[in-house]
Amino acid sequence: MTTANVGLWLYENSGGAQIEAKMINALKERNIMCFNNLNLRDAYARDGKIICNGVVMEELDLFLSYNAGQQSQFQVYLYEAISRSIPTINNYPAFALSEDKFKTSYLLNNHGIATADYRLCHKNDMEGLKLAMREWGGRVIYKPTDGWGGAGIVKIEGEHALDMLVPFLSRTDLRYFYLERFIDYDNTDYRVDIVDGQYIGCYGRKAPKDDWKTNITSGGSVFLREPCDEVVQLAIKAAAVSGLEIAGVDIIYDREKEQFVVLEINGIPAFATPEQEQMGLNFNQKKIDAIVNLIDRTVHLAHAKVA
Repeated sequence: MTTANVGLWLYENSGGAQIEAKMINALKERNIMCFNNLNLRDAYARDGKIICNGVVMEELDLFLSYNAGQQSQFQVYLYEAISRSIPTINNYPAFALSEDKFKTSYLLNNHGIATADYRLCHKNDMEGLKLAMREWGGRVIYKPTDGWGGAGIVKIEGEHALDMLVPFLSRTDLRYFYLERFIDYDNTDYRVDIVDGQYIGCYGRKAPKDDWKTNITSGGSVFLREPCDEVVQLAIKAAAVSGLEIAGVDIIYDREKEQFVVLEINGIPAFATPEQEQMGLNFNQKKIDAIVNLIDRTVHLAHAKVA
């Protein structure tokens, strides 16, 4: 007998389809029926309901959205609306937070977690931009507060470079500038996966030669890396503070300040690809099991509250 109905939208490339199939089978063994391919791009809303591929989303017991590359404003808009009716993973407030680099760093700092030094300035605050440049030794990183994969991130070296860039940025529809101090590090990071407060796995990413961005979409490469306990505990704490049930925490070592720093928190961290599994990244099954346990517990808690 089916105890719950769960909606899924997972990425399909790089082994995602196989991951989804394993998840569906594991949930079926727990009498949880899955409706997959619920891409909200295909959804519409009417009469108090959001309908996607024939499924009334509000009648589900939970919705798992796990596709970073195909998220659009329309899909996120409906995701937020759905989260007001049924449990979602990740929960929408935490997901929205993770999509905003400033708000994430601001929250982490308020909880005593080290991040890159940052400054958020109004777009007309040129003196604030130049002051940050001077305070941080003439090197800063400009980042869009949203976005992923390293897109739009620019390293600015010296006030002359800033003077050349500002007129271009001023002509955009940006309301503010977000800057970070350029951190002296070894051009590698830790990507630590956390699910439901549990450490799942870790790997390293290395920037390509003559670059400093470790993002895979920016040319970075993956390598096997074992984290120390300090890195694991930092990632667990950062995920808890963010409120994310599933998190990929990016951590680097600041050689100047001699401390580990949380650079970003990703709300949709990828599973290891088949090629990465061949390298020795073997956390996929542990991650599937943890997500299945999380879904199972969440839907049963929801049922208990209704009863």
